[in-house]
Amino acid sequence: MVEKTLQAMRCGGIYDHIGFGFHRYSTDPRWLVPHFEKMLYDQALLAIAYTEAYQATKKAEYARTAREIFTYVMRDMTSPEGGLYSAEDADSEGEEGKFYVWTSDEIQRILPDKEANLALKLFNIGEEGNFVDEVAGRKTGRNILYLTKSIEEFASDLSMPIPDLRARIEEIREELFAYRKKRIHPHKDDKILTDWNGLMIAALAKGAQVFDEPRYATAARRAADFILKNVRTAEGHLLHRYRDGEAALTANVDDYAFLIYGLLELYEATFEVNYLATALELNEDSIRHFWDHENGGFYFTAEDGENLLFRQKEIYDGAVPSGNSVAMLNLLRLGRITARDDLEEKAANIGQAFYGNVSQLPSAYTQLMVAVDFAIGPSYEVVIAGDLHAGDTRQMLDAIRGLFVPNKIVILHPTDHEFAAIEDIAPFIKNHSSINGKATAYVCLNYNCQLPTQDVGSLHGLLGSDQALESGANS
Repeated sequence: MVEKTLQAMRCGGIYDHIGFGFHRYSTDPRWLVPHFEKMLYDQALLAIAYTEAYQATKKAEYARTAREIFTYVMRDMTSPEGGLYSAEDADSEGEEGKFYVWTSDEIQRILPDKEANLALKLFNIGEEGNFVDEVAGRKTGRNILYLTKSIEEFASDLSMPIPDLRARIEEIREELFAYRKKRIHPHKDDKILTDWNGLMIAALAKGAQVFDEPRYATAARRAADFILKNVRTAEGHLLHRYRDGEAALTANVDDYAFLIYGLLELYEATFEVNYLATALELNEDSIRHFWDHENGGFYFTAEDGENLLFRQKEIYDGAVPSGNSVAMLNLLRLGRITARDDLEEKAANIGQAFYGNVSQLPSAYTQLMVAVDFAIGPSYEVVIAGDLHAGDTRQMLDAIRGLFVPNKIVILHPTDHEFAAIEDIAPFIKNHSSINGKATAYVCLNYNCQLPTQDVGSLHGLLGSDQALESGANS
């Protein structure tokens, strides 16, 4: 189900085949005709989905799509200071989709004959068009670009080597992108929102790990640093939005939960302890101001925020996941990193608080189910003791990041002078040391650790062997 959906979305008109990134939603069951708005949170959540699909299947098409989403976000949705913009509108010149659609005459005028013919076939561009005027109910001659088959299938039909076809398609895309760039662009919503930035920081940091791409880590770091410097009060409380040099509006629980999520992923991408320490600070702040001490779970608004008749608690995972769902997984991860039972108990309290709602229709609470799956296990604590810049440590990390094992936390126990900072946060790692100066991996289930290993193959086995699974189920 996951693969069919991801493939159909990537081939459909909901994907921007020329400039990359996904439009907001499809208006038909074929993923063809989108609402053309582009939202930052959609890019984040879909980039995570395609990245994890690549981890699980090793199919290059998923990696390529995730990378293209990151290209779009870094190119078009990033402020000079590093914060990430919210959205791009659907309309330009008063018409929805005008920036994105094409006529066959345009394609033939822009491209050489051979490339134009290829583009017309590949992207299903016809003279009548496939974009229908909603008022008149007739075709307009404009086309939404979409694919009916994979590049591999298309190459087979043309009896052409796949790399050659991909190179020609990229040349076509660049020509059309350069032409489209001269059109009047849709309006960009340049608000920088804390919660949506948190999701994109998480996506970029995850991409940096899986694709071994430092540029993604740099983009995630810049966005995180921007929020922490500019969208936070002098007392350290988060604010909700930033625009034109002004930060304003008291943060809600989504702002805290999503940013903490991003900081946790950023720590695992860079092992810079300050991001982990900040995640813990923000987590304590969120508990202090949003936690329901009587019934469990987080209120959407802070107790010292706007005076409301009712303080709501959200759990439904819709276009974006709920703050409670993300916070539950954050608490579990932070609890495992710090060996603090109180944080894991808070996570359990969230499940208990919303059990009645969730049990009626679990599929409406999918992000919460991710947290439940982590809690049920098996889930791992992985400690790598070694020099982050040494080749053997990098091999260990690459081995972990190449596997789809979402239920884990990864801590680096460095061999240099910086080890004290992480030991203060995760005291259980003090005895997890490098052996004979070589990178050493410790794989634990509920802090019950297997024998340390310096072999990548053995590390794979410890993260997926029957023995590990059985141990996790029993613990």
